[in-house]
Amino acid sequence: MARLRKKARIALFLFTLFVFGTMMGLRTLKPTDGFSDLAPGLALLPMIGGKMDQRSVSHDTTASPGQVRPAGSNVKGVLSNSGPEGTIFYDVHIFYYAWYGTPQMDGKFIHWDHILVPHWDPKIAASYPRGRHMPPEDIGSSFYPELNPYSSRDPDVLESHMEQIGASAAGVLVLSWYPPGLADDNGEPIEDLVPAVLDAAYRHNLKVAFHIQPYRGRNDQSVHDNVKYIIDRYGDHGAFYKFTPSTGKSLPLFYIYDSYLTPPESWSELLTPAGSHSLRGSAYDAVFIALIVEERHKHDILAGGFDGMYTYFASNGFSFGSSHQNWKAIKAFCDGNNLLFIPSVGPGYIDTSIRPWNNHNTRNRVNGRYFETALQAALNVLPEIVSITSFNEWHEGTQIERAVPKKTVTRVYLDYQPHGPDHYLELTRLWAEQFNKEKAQWLM
Repeated sequence: MARLRKKARIALFLFTLFVFGTMMGLRTLKPTDGFSDLAPGLALLPMIGGKMDQRSVSHDTTASPGQVRPAGSNVKGVLSNSGPEGTIFYDVHIFYYAWYGTPQMDGKFIHWDHILVPHWDPKIAASYPRGRHMPPEDIGSSFYPELNPYSSRDPDVLESHMEQIGASAAGVLVLSWYPPGLADDNGEPIEDLVPAVLDAAYRHNLKVAFHIQPYRGRNDQSVHDNVKYIIDRYGDHGAFYKFTPSTGKSLPLFYIYDSYLTPPESWSELLTPAGSHSLRGSAYDAVFIALIVEERHKHDILAGGFDGMYTYFASNGFSFGSSHQNWKAIKAFCDGNNLLFIPSVGPGYIDTSIRPWNNHNTRNRVNGRYFETALQAALNVLPEIVSITSFNEWHEGTQIERAVPKKTVTRVYLDYQPHGPDHYLELTRLWAEQFNKEKAQWLM
């Protein structure tokens, strides 16, 4: 009898351990409240706003590279197109980074050797390692790319990337962009690479939108100049993305990252018809999408004259905007104020290779279930466009680009097993097709 009681206790303990482990895994599918610890300045920052008629049902899909359209003409495109890898959908956007470099192509590793970012609290920072990664065996990512640490300037890499994006069915890559001569803190200027990205995208019937990043001195006036530069330089390229609102006029679409860094009063000078240097109604008018992080930002976005908002972050619960449970309310606000809502979904999140103190914001992939949960949450609010974070932001572990198992003397990288390197490309295609099937019913 004593042995039976002992076996029963062991069985109960093992069952309890199994339940606990399962609950810890599933918690990554639910929102958490872990945002303020990552970016303490965000609570102190104002944001932006937006307005324009956005009830779109088509996207512009025109012109070969360099082709100029006759003045005043408007070719109404379709939501999808055929590419070398199959049908692609121009209402599925994917964030893309061209900031990587290697010694062979760039003279040194760029971004793969990312620094270990210290915590802003010196007491906490003292508990974590400092320094930088040493590629190619040790890179600034928890995953390892199938292409190995690569250069964004390598034509073969660009071709592979466009093939993979086409395979995912995403039709618009959203290129992280800085003005000429400027770059992020860990990179080098890449504006001269834009023509190669556009040409590669064109070969696969993909479109390119621009994701204007924050840079020193960015304000409404400098963004005015940025938009003019981009449209003048690239606006007639066959891969340049244009969006067609219900007004019927195809317009470029720009995502403005960290838009809250500039107050809505300044944005309104650029984005409202009465602004002192307004783009509205000019040859440089466009659809401007602001980043919603905090709940109050939606009012700033409206006041600033923006046309819509996106959420970017792939960590559910990281911010108000990135929390799936808030998307219905955000969409209702956007619908009530004639704004686009573009939810951003990702396959997971892990940035501890560059922010070793940020484990609490990790979101496990759960073999793709996290991604599918996010995609379903996005479709539930009937958006016009869905954005994917990301194709290749390797530092934050949000990439859907092909990754492979990798083990070195000092590191064991995460991978997509038991699935293959294409798993997240395949899931993206599956859901892009489902999104467009459902959208066809919404529009009936």
